[in-house]
Amino acid sequence: MRILLVEDDPEQIEPLHDALARSGHIVDAVEDGATAQWLMGEKDYDLLIFDWMLPDEDGIFLCKQYRQAGKASPILMLTAKDTTVDKVMGLDAGADDYLVKPVDIEELLARVRALRRRSPLWCGDALQVNGLSLHLDTMRLEWGSSSLKLKSRDFQLLEYMMRHPRQILTHDQIEQALWEWGQEPESNAVVARVKRLRQRLREIGVETWIETVYGTGYRLEPPAG
Repeated sequence: MRILLVEDDPEQIEPLHDALARSGHIVDAVEDGATAQWLMGEKDYDLLIFDWMLPDEDGIFLCKQYRQAGKASPILMLTAKDTTVDKVMGLDAGADDYLVKPVDIEELLARVRALRRRSPLWCGDALQVNGLSLHLDTMRLEWGSSSLKLKSRDFQLLEYMMRHPRQILTHDQIEQALWEWGQEPESNAVVARVKRLRQRLREIGVETWIETVYGTGYRLEPPAG
């Protein structure tokens, strides 16, 4: 998933970012509400994680702004506030879940997995397209009796394409989806990732599923039938 993480404490944001990234997510991590608000208007996120207390716009304000914009991706609120009144306030503002600080990394990852299961393509712990299964918790790919474990970058690209089967995905869309905010991919980075993913798919007998749409981008096109 692409995740927006908003946490103003540098001692907390780094381990949270690293744990989410190790689990295969693309994480835009920022320390203030103003930058977060700008990113919410520029990018589409699968999950947003807000600290309640921020130096400018707080997490409650960000929740309300996001929901008022008509966006429905789940929001997880992080806060030291643990009273029932505070929890109700956060949920009523638009948060879907609530995690009290200090954050336990394993619990955070479990809650992220639970929120991810809301995808309409979710089937158990996997995305499935025409018999090809991608297990999101283990980054393992299965096709018939064959399976392999993907590296993080291959997993991210395949997950993105499986969430948009048969759709043309431009180079710009892929860059926006797979590179964190502030990163500048090299000019051939998308081509190299697609080439590597094709090689991994061939290892388990999945041939010609990724089509090149010349001058535009790529499309995951499973065979008919």
